[in-house]
Amino acid sequence: MPPASPFHELRLWLGIERSTTSHGEKWISGIGALLGIVAVYWITRAVFPHGFTTTPGGALMLTSMGASAVLLFAVPLGALSQPWAVVAGHLVSAVVGVSCQKLFPGETWTAALAVGLAVGAMHYLRCIHPPGGATALAAVIGGAEVHALGYHYLVAPVAINVAAIVLAALAFNAFFPWRRYPAHIHRRAQAVPATEPAQRQFELTQEDLYAAMEQLNSYVDITSESLTELLELAKQHAERNITHPREIEAGRFYSNGKLGNLWSVRQVLDNSATDPASDGTVRYQVLAGDGMHRSGQCSVAEFRQWARFEVQPQGNGRWFKRE
Repeated sequence: MPPASPFHELRLWLGIERSTTSHGEKWISGIGALLGIVAVYWITRAVFPHGFTTTPGGALMLTSMGASAVLLFAVPLGALSQPWAVVAGHLVSAVVGVSCQKLFPGETWTAALAVGLAVGAMHYLRCIHPPGGATALAAVIGGAEVHALGYHYLVAPVAINVAAIVLAALAFNAFFPWRRYPAHIHRRAQAVPATEPAQRQFELTQEDLYAAMEQLNSYVDITSESLTELLELAKQHAERNITHPREIEAGRFYSNGKLGNLWSVRQVLDNSATDPASDGTVRYQVLAGDGMHRSGQCSVAEFRQWARFEVQPQGNGRWFKRE
Protein backbone atom coordinates (compact mmCIF):
# COMPACT_ATOMS: atom_id res chain seq x y z
CA MET A 1 0.00 0.00 0.00
CA PRO A 2 1.44 3.42 -0.92
CA PRO A 3 2.04 6.07 1.74
CA ALA A 4 -0.99 8.08 2.83
CA SER A 5 -1.79 10.95 0.47
CA PRO A 6 -1.74 14.64 1.42
CA PHE A 7 -5.53 14.48 1.29
CA HIS A 8 -5.49 12.03 4.21
CA GLU A 9 -3.41 14.46 6.26
CA LEU A 10 -5.76 17.30 5.27
CA ARG A 11 -8.73 15.20 6.41
CA LEU A 12 -7.13 14.82 9.84
CA TRP A 13 -6.45 18.54 10.11
CA LEU A 14 -10.01 19.43 9.08
CA GLY A 15 -11.46 16.89 11.51
CA ILE A 16 -13.41 14.95 8.86
CA GLU A 17 -14.50 11.84 10.75
CA ARG A 18 -14.78 8.36 9.28
CA SER A 19 -18.30 7.49 8.14
CA THR A 20 -19.63 4.56 10.15
CA THR A 21 -23.26 4.76 8.99
CA SER A 22 -24.74 2.75 6.15
CA HIS A 23 -26.17 4.27 2.98
CA GLY A 24 -29.63 3.24 4.18
CA GLU A 25 -29.19 5.15 7.43
CA LYS A 26 -28.14 8.26 5.51
CA TRP A 27 -31.26 8.08 3.34
CA ILE A 28 -33.48 7.50 6.39
CA SER A 29 -32.02 10.61 8.00
CA GLY A 30 -32.68 12.74 4.92
CA ILE A 31 -36.23 11.48 4.45
CA GLY A 32 -36.93 11.96 8.16
CA ALA A 33 -35.76 15.57 8.04
CA LEU A 34 -37.95 16.20 4.98
CA LEU A 35 -41.04 14.76 6.67
CA GLY A 36 -40.21 16.53 9.93
CA ILE A 37 -40.19 19.97 8.33
CA VAL A 38 -43.40 19.16 6.44
CA ALA A 39 -44.99 18.18 9.77
CA VAL A 40 -43.85 21.43 11.41
CA TYR A 41 -45.32 23.49 8.59
CA TRP A 42 -48.70 21.77 8.44
CA ILE A 43 -49.20 21.47 12.21
CA THR A 44 -48.30 25.12 12.73
CA ARG A 45 -50.49 26.20 9.84
CA ALA A 46 -53.41 24.19 11.26
CA VAL A 47 -53.04 25.96 14.62
CA PHE A 48 -52.45 29.42 13.12
CA PRO A 49 -54.00 29.48 9.63
CA HIS A 50 -53.39 33.23 9.23
CA GLY A 51 -49.90 33.44 10.63
CA PHE A 52 -48.82 34.99 13.92
CA THR A 53 -49.16 38.67 13.26
CA THR A 54 -51.75 41.05 11.92
CA THR A 55 -50.23 40.51 8.50
CA PRO A 56 -51.89 37.51 6.77
CA GLY A 57 -49.46 34.77 5.94
CA GLY A 58 -46.95 35.77 8.61
CA ALA A 59 -43.96 33.43 8.96
CA LEU A 60 -45.05 29.98 10.11
CA MET A 61 -41.65 28.46 10.85
CA LEU A 62 -38.39 29.42 12.47
CA THR A 63 -35.34 28.83 10.32
CA SER A 64 -33.74 27.18 13.36
CA MET A 65 -36.13 24.24 12.85
CA GLY A 66 -33.98 23.22 9.90
CA ALA A 67 -31.00 22.82 12.22
CA SER A 68 -33.11 20.95 14.77
CA ALA A 69 -34.24 18.58 12.02
CA VAL A 70 -30.60 17.68 11.33
CA LEU A 71 -30.09 16.67 14.95
CA LEU A 72 -33.43 14.89 15.49
CA PHE A 73 -33.33 12.84 12.30
CA ALA A 74 -29.61 12.41 11.60
CA VAL A 75 -28.39 12.12 15.21
CA PRO A 76 -31.47 10.95 17.16
CA LEU A 77 -29.41 9.28 19.91
CA GLY A 78 -27.14 12.30 20.49
CA ALA A 79 -27.06 14.29 23.71
CA LEU A 80 -27.92 17.50 21.83
CA SER A 81 -30.99 15.86 20.27
CA GLN A 82 -32.85 14.69 23.36
CA PRO A 83 -36.27 16.20 24.21
CA TRP A 84 -35.09 18.34 27.13
CA ALA A 85 -32.32 19.82 25.01
CA VAL A 86 -34.68 20.56 22.11
CA VAL A 87 -37.64 21.96 24.06
CA ALA A 88 -35.81 23.85 26.79
CA GLY A 89 -32.99 24.91 24.47
CA HIS A 90 -35.38 26.69 22.11
CA LEU A 91 -37.69 28.15 24.78
CA VAL A 92 -34.90 29.42 27.03
CA SER A 93 -33.15 30.97 24.04
CA ALA A 94 -36.41 32.59 22.96
CA VAL A 95 -36.85 34.16 26.41
CA VAL A 96 -33.29 35.47 26.32
CA GLY A 97 -33.65 36.82 22.78
CA VAL A 98 -36.92 38.63 23.43
CA SER A 99 -35.62 40.06 26.72
CA CYS A 100 -32.48 41.42 25.09
CA GLN A 101 -34.49 43.02 22.30
CA LYS A 102 -36.84 44.71 24.80
CA LEU A 103 -34.01 45.93 27.01
CA PHE A 104 -31.64 47.08 24.26
CA PRO A 105 -33.65 47.69 21.07
CA GLY A 106 -31.76 48.88 18.04
CA GLU A 107 -28.27 48.39 19.47
CA THR A 108 -25.70 46.84 17.14
CA TRP A 109 -24.55 44.42 19.85
CA THR A 110 -27.99 43.23 20.99
CA ALA A 111 -28.00 40.19 18.72
CA ALA A 112 -24.55 39.11 19.91
CA LEU A 113 -25.60 39.55 23.54
CA ALA A 114 -28.71 37.44 22.99
CA VAL A 115 -26.76 34.56 21.48
CA GLY A 116 -24.05 34.69 24.14
CA LEU A 117 -26.52 34.74 27.04
CA ALA A 118 -28.57 31.98 25.41
CA VAL A 119 -25.51 29.72 25.22
CA GLY A 120 -24.70 30.40 28.87
CA ALA A 121 -28.29 29.74 29.96
CA MET A 122 -28.43 26.47 28.03
CA HIS A 123 -25.17 25.42 29.65
CA TYR A 124 -26.44 26.00 33.17
CA LEU A 125 -29.81 24.39 32.50
CA ARG A 126 -28.18 21.38 30.80
CA CYS A 127 -30.18 21.86 27.62
CA ILE A 128 -27.55 22.78 25.02
CA HIS A 129 -29.18 22.64 21.59
CA PRO A 130 -27.20 24.55 18.92
CA PRO A 131 -30.30 25.69 16.97
CA GLY A 132 -31.36 27.54 20.13
CA GLY A 133 -28.73 30.14 19.31
CA ALA A 134 -30.54 30.83 16.03
CA THR A 135 -33.86 31.12 17.88
CA ALA A 136 -32.38 33.78 20.17
CA LEU A 137 -30.86 35.58 17.19
CA ALA A 138 -34.17 35.58 15.28
CA ALA A 139 -35.90 37.30 18.20
CA VAL A 140 -33.53 40.24 17.71
CA ILE A 141 -33.03 40.45 13.94
CA GLY A 142 -36.43 39.09 12.88
CA GLY A 143 -37.82 42.55 12.11
CA ALA A 144 -40.78 44.61 13.30
CA GLU A 145 -43.31 41.78 13.03
CA VAL A 146 -41.27 39.50 15.28
CA HIS A 147 -40.57 42.34 17.73
CA ALA A 148 -44.31 43.07 17.90
CA LEU A 149 -44.95 39.55 19.17
CA GLY A 150 -43.03 40.21 22.37
CA TYR A 151 -43.05 37.19 24.67
CA HIS A 152 -45.85 35.70 22.59
CA TYR A 153 -42.93 34.68 20.35
CA LEU A 154 -42.35 31.84 22.87
CA VAL A 155 -45.73 30.33 22.05
CA ALA A 156 -45.98 31.11 18.36
CA PRO A 157 -43.90 30.20 16.53
CA VAL A 158 -41.36 28.69 18.99
CA ALA A 159 -43.42 26.34 21.19
CA ILE A 160 -45.66 25.18 18.33
CA ASN A 161 -42.68 24.55 16.03
CA VAL A 162 -40.77 22.69 18.72
CA ALA A 163 -43.73 20.51 19.73
CA ALA A 164 -44.36 19.63 16.09
CA ILE A 165 -40.79 18.61 15.29
CA VAL A 166 -40.39 16.57 18.50
CA LEU A 167 -43.64 14.71 17.78
CA ALA A 168 -42.48 14.08 14.22
CA ALA A 169 -39.18 12.69 15.51
CA LEU A 170 -40.99 10.41 17.97
CA ALA A 171 -43.28 9.05 15.25
CA PHE A 172 -40.73 8.68 12.43
CA ASN A 173 -37.87 7.15 14.43
CA ALA A 174 -40.24 4.65 16.06
CA PHE A 175 -40.31 2.73 12.76
CA PHE A 176 -36.59 1.90 13.09
CA PRO A 177 -35.63 -0.09 16.23
CA TRP A 178 -31.97 0.97 16.14
CA ARG A 179 -32.80 4.70 16.22
CA ARG A 180 -35.88 4.96 18.43
CA TYR A 181 -36.29 8.40 19.96
CA PRO A 182 -35.64 9.52 22.67
CA ALA A 183 -32.44 7.61 23.47
CA HIS A 184 -33.97 6.09 26.63
CA ILE A 185 -36.47 4.15 24.51
CA HIS A 186 -33.68 2.91 22.25
CA ARG A 187 -31.68 1.58 25.22
CA ARG A 188 -34.70 -0.17 26.72
CA ALA A 189 -35.66 -1.71 23.38
CA GLN A 190 -32.12 -2.85 22.58
CA ALA A 191 -30.56 -3.68 25.91
CA VAL A 192 -27.04 -5.03 25.45
CA PRO A 193 -26.52 -8.31 27.32
CA ALA A 194 -23.75 -7.76 29.82
CA THR A 195 -20.85 -10.11 30.43
CA GLU A 196 -19.67 -10.50 34.00
CA PRO A 197 -16.44 -8.54 34.55
CA ALA A 198 -14.77 -11.65 35.93
CA GLN A 199 -15.34 -13.37 32.59
CA ARG A 200 -13.58 -10.65 30.58
CA GLN A 201 -10.44 -12.05 29.02
CA PHE A 202 -9.38 -9.54 26.40
CA GLU A 203 -8.36 -5.91 26.24
CA LEU A 204 -10.51 -3.52 24.22
CA THR A 205 -8.85 -2.36 21.00
CA GLN A 206 -9.30 0.40 18.42
CA GLU A 207 -10.46 -2.13 15.84
CA ASP A 208 -13.17 -3.34 18.24
CA LEU A 209 -14.45 0.23 18.54
CA TYR A 210 -14.63 0.57 14.75
CA ALA A 211 -16.55 -2.71 14.54
CA ALA A 212 -18.93 -1.59 17.31
CA MET A 213 -19.58 1.73 15.55
CA GLU A 214 -20.43 -0.17 12.37
CA GLN A 215 -22.84 -2.31 14.39
CA LEU A 216 -24.40 0.72 16.10
CA ASN A 217 -25.03 2.24 12.62
CA SER A 218 -25.74 5.74 13.89
CA TYR A 219 -23.89 9.03 13.74
CA VAL A 220 -22.21 9.36 17.12
CA ASP A 221 -22.82 12.62 18.99
CA ILE A 222 -22.59 10.58 22.10
CA THR A 223 -24.28 10.58 25.49
CA SER A 224 -22.67 8.78 28.43
CA GLU A 225 -25.27 6.01 28.15
CA SER A 226 -24.65 5.55 24.43
CA LEU A 227 -20.90 5.50 25.03
CA THR A 228 -21.41 2.73 27.60
CA GLU A 229 -23.43 0.78 25.05
CA LEU A 230 -20.76 1.33 22.40
CA LEU A 231 -18.00 0.12 24.72
CA GLU A 232 -20.03 -2.95 25.65
CA LEU A 233 -20.50 -3.84 21.99
CA ALA A 234 -16.77 -3.35 21.41
CA LYS A 235 -15.89 -5.60 24.37
CA GLN A 236 -18.16 -8.33 23.04
CA HIS A 237 -16.52 -7.99 19.63
CA ALA A 238 -13.09 -8.35 21.27
CA GLU A 239 -14.12 -11.56 23.01
CA ARG A 240 -15.46 -13.09 19.81
CA ASN A 241 -12.60 -12.11 17.52
CA ILE A 242 -9.31 -12.27 19.42
CA THR A 243 -6.40 -13.45 17.26
CA HIS A 244 -2.61 -13.27 17.34
CA PRO A 245 -0.25 -13.33 14.36
CA ARG A 246 1.46 -16.70 14.04
CA GLU A 247 3.64 -15.55 11.18
CA ILE A 248 4.99 -12.15 10.16
CA GLU A 249 4.70 -11.99 6.38
CA ALA A 250 5.88 -9.32 3.96
CA GLY A 251 3.09 -7.20 2.46
CA ARG A 252 0.67 -7.80 5.32
CA PHE A 253 -0.68 -5.35 7.91
CA TYR A 254 -0.53 -5.62 11.70
CA SER A 255 -1.98 -3.60 14.56
CA ASN A 256 -0.78 -3.15 18.12
CA GLY A 257 -4.43 -3.20 19.25
CA LYS A 258 -4.15 -0.14 21.48
CA LEU A 259 -6.63 2.70 21.85
CA GLY A 260 -6.47 6.40 21.03
CA ASN A 261 -3.11 8.02 20.32
CA LEU A 262 -1.20 4.80 21.06
CA TRP A 263 -2.94 2.83 18.29
CA SER A 264 -0.84 2.06 15.23
CA VAL A 265 -0.93 -0.05 12.06
CA ARG A 266 2.24 -1.21 10.32
CA GLN A 267 2.80 -2.85 6.96
CA VAL A 268 5.66 -5.33 6.73
CA LEU A 269 7.85 -4.36 3.77
CA ASP A 270 10.41 -7.14 4.11
CA ASN A 271 11.05 -10.08 6.43
CA SER A 272 14.56 -11.50 6.19
CA ALA A 273 13.66 -14.64 8.16
CA THR A 274 13.07 -17.55 5.81
CA ASP A 275 11.84 -19.82 8.59
CA PRO A 276 8.82 -18.45 10.51
CA ALA A 277 10.19 -19.97 13.71
CA SER A 278 13.57 -18.28 13.32
CA ASP A 279 14.52 -14.71 14.05
CA GLY A 280 15.50 -12.11 11.49
CA THR A 281 14.97 -8.47 10.58
CA VAL A 282 11.63 -6.91 9.71
CA ARG A 283 11.35 -3.65 7.79
CA TYR A 284 8.01 -1.90 8.13
CA GLN A 285 6.11 1.29 7.41
CA VAL A 286 3.52 2.87 9.72
CA LEU A 287 0.31 3.41 7.75
CA ALA A 288 -2.07 4.67 10.45
CA GLY A 289 -2.06 5.99 13.99
CA ASP A 290 0.99 6.71 16.11
CA GLY A 291 4.07 7.43 13.98
CA MET A 292 2.16 7.47 10.67
CA HIS A 293 4.39 7.75 7.55
CA ARG A 294 7.45 6.58 9.46
CA SER A 295 9.54 3.56 8.52
CA GLY A 296 11.63 1.36 10.75
CA GLN A 297 13.09 -2.05 11.33
CA CYS A 298 13.39 -4.47 14.22
CA SER A 299 13.81 -8.17 14.86
CA VAL A 300 10.97 -10.57 14.06
CA ALA A 301 10.64 -11.33 17.76
CA GLU A 302 10.29 -7.63 18.62
CA PHE A 303 7.74 -7.11 15.87
CA ARG A 304 5.73 -10.15 16.95
CA GLN A 305 5.72 -8.84 20.53
CA TRP A 306 4.48 -5.45 19.28
CA ALA A 307 1.78 -6.89 16.99
CA ARG A 308 -1.54 -7.80 18.58
CA PHE A 309 -3.14 -9.20 15.44
CA GLU A 310 -3.23 -8.95 11.65
CA VAL A 311 -5.60 -6.40 10.10
CA GLN A 312 -6.87 -5.48 6.67
CA PRO A 313 -7.99 -2.12 5.22
CA GLN A 314 -11.71 -1.56 4.65
CA GLY A 315 -11.63 1.87 3.01
CA ASN A 316 -12.14 5.38 4.44
CA GLY A 317 -9.16 4.85 6.74
CA ARG A 318 -10.75 1.97 8.65
CA TRP A 319 -9.01 -1.22 9.67
CA PHE A 320 -10.51 -4.53 10.79
CA LYS A 321 -9.10 -7.73 12.20
CA ARG A 322 -8.29 -10.23 9.50
CA GLU A 323 -10.49 -13.28 10.04
